[in-house]
Amino acid sequence: MTRTVAVFNSMFIVRIVLCFTLVSLILVSGCSSSPVKLQNIAKSDVDLVSDRHIQKNNELIRTLTIKLYKRNPRELAKVPGQNINSRLRQLFMHPGHLMFTELQYKQSIDAILLGFDDDYKGDRVFALMVGLRGMLYKAYNEHTEMFILDSLDAQKLYNSARNIEILAWRLSHRRDSNGKLFLLTNSTKSLSNLSFERLFGKMIAVQDMLAEIIADRSQRTINKIVQSIVFLPVG
Repeated sequence: MTRTVAVFNSMFIVRIVLCFTLVSLILVSGCSSSPVKLQNIAKSDVDLVSDRHIQKNNELIRTLTIKLYKRNPRELAKVPGQNINSRLRQLFMHPGHLMFTELQYKQSIDAILLGFDDDYKGDRVFALMVGLRGMLYKAYNEHTEMFILDSLDAQKLYNSARNIEILAWRLSHRRDSNGKLFLLTNSTKSLSNLSFERLFGKMIAVQDMLAEIIADRSQRTINKIVQSIVFLPVG
């Protein structure tokens, strides 16, 4: 009986301490000139840095989607009733459930490959963006933001960066049975519009930087690949 009371008292004290700590943090953040968000209390510095990298690439995917549709308006016209905003909502509403009948329920790298399939008659921009968004979601271990108990895999992040390189290369070189590029990106004129190339470069840099940060934190070596023409696994 005495032991039970002692355990109860110990648990009660721990709860009081935790409550006091949380209240103190809230009061401090409220009095501070730059208040701390409550959810950030459960984040390490690396979590906050990871969040920013994830947010940045989501912003870049959104920009890339808009640019691809504007450069290839015929793709959007393949599905009646769709517009750029509705496609963006589909891409960002439920990142863990990017499965669509029109894409034969393909996800991640499989959806990207569908976009380069000569027999596919659907919206190739949507296929590629669903694939890219899903592939990066897997590279982030299916997290949209990071907390203390979450973790990332540096190798997956590194592989995803190489996959973005492969996607960018295929967009510039892969052609259909009629000899035409599947999708138009950079201009072929003498003064080339390299805005797509810059976008991909930023995405690759974000993934590589985050991979290095996570590798340093976990003290694990990344298995680096010199060159690849096939997409690498991301989980």
